[in-house]
Amino acid sequence: MTTASPENLISEGLAALRARNPARAVELLRNASGGIAPERMPWPALAQAELALGNHAAAEMALDRQLSLAPRDVGALLAKGQLRQHARDDRAAVSFYTTALAQAAVSGIPRGMEGMAAAAQAFIGEAQSAFRQHLDTVMAGGLSPAMEEALGLLRGAREIDLQRPSLFYFPGLPQRRFYDPAEFGWMEAVLALLPQMQAELAAVTADEAADTFAPYVIAADDRPAPNNPLLGDPAWGAFYFWKDGAPVATNAARCPATMAALAHAPMPMIPGRAPNALWSRLKPGTHIAPHTGMLNTRLICHVPIRTAPNCTLRVGSETRIWEPGVPLIFDDSMEHEARNAGAETRTVLLFEIWRPEVTEDDRAAIARLLEGIAGYDGAA
Repeated sequence: MTTASPENLISEGLAALRARNPARAVELLRNASGGIAPERMPWPALAQAELALGNHAAAEMALDRQLSLAPRDVGALLAKGQLRQHARDDRAAVSFYTTALAQAAVSGIPRGMEGMAAAAQAFIGEAQSAFRQHLDTVMAGGLSPAMEEALGLLRGAREIDLQRPSLFYFPGLPQRRFYDPAEFGWMEAVLALLPQMQAELAAVTADEAADTFAPYVIAADDRPAPNNPLLGDPAWGAFYFWKDGAPVATNAARCPATMAALAHAPMPMIPGRAPNALWSRLKPGTHIAPHTGMLNTRLICHVPIRTAPNCTLRVGSETRIWEPGVPLIFDDSMEHEARNAGAETRTVLLFEIWRPEVTEDDRAAIARLLEGIAGYDGAA
């Protein structure tokens, strides 16, 4: 009697599998596996046959053999994830499913496995939701702001946001999106003047026909126009009190309370560069697209003068709204954007301050540097 070759056993085993005879397929393929090089063995077919018979452990062993030979086999990864899911090992299942889908994004999903891939994606979402709920239960209550953020990063609800200033980066500063106004003692004196500042805004804007706000985004005569959809659009309007280091006399005279409030703030004083302070007006439907500021040595302060519903400020992965009497102080060297999705106009007093972590000596050096940059014309 002649013994069938492993190749013949494999051929017959695959035929049995196609004929929906998994018991015969398992018998033939198991016999073939002992007499052929591992890389020539159709391990996924054996796994499929074993799984059809309910032999989960044997199916997983066959898949492990395949993945040892082809670690990025999408079908084997999906099947392995399915078996780990069946075994209630959710974390392992998510790992195999995630790897499978990442590879599928490059090489494609094998024909006939689209349903498995969709089920894998759905399971990942469910498992991540359950994991977040578990962490929330374990860590409920009593966490510091830093630990709350760290937990948000672990849960996938937050991202690691980094300073990316367009001009000057000062190393070693903390990566903080928003600062607590209570950290700035001078802010109390600013807020004490809020009713007078609101009255000044009301007086300036009383005559709508004589609107004194200019578009915030403008083109300089000696520079290319910025690629900004709000170029020349008064939907994002500006009423300056300080501009490029000099007071705007007419506006300052009309708003003495606002100028008094600004005098309390540690604004950078750099000729030709800073401070800049203004009422920043955002009309309904206006979106300030994501962007980053020029420096990470300053913070931007927003003191709400006229709040409006459905207005948001996103800095990195954190979004806040403007509330009456609550300043927003943030690092504009992180990506940020603002949106007025409501039906009313929002106006804030916007001004820049030194970051508190920057020493007086470094502030003086930065001011000298920026003044030098502003004064350079490239002439020999």
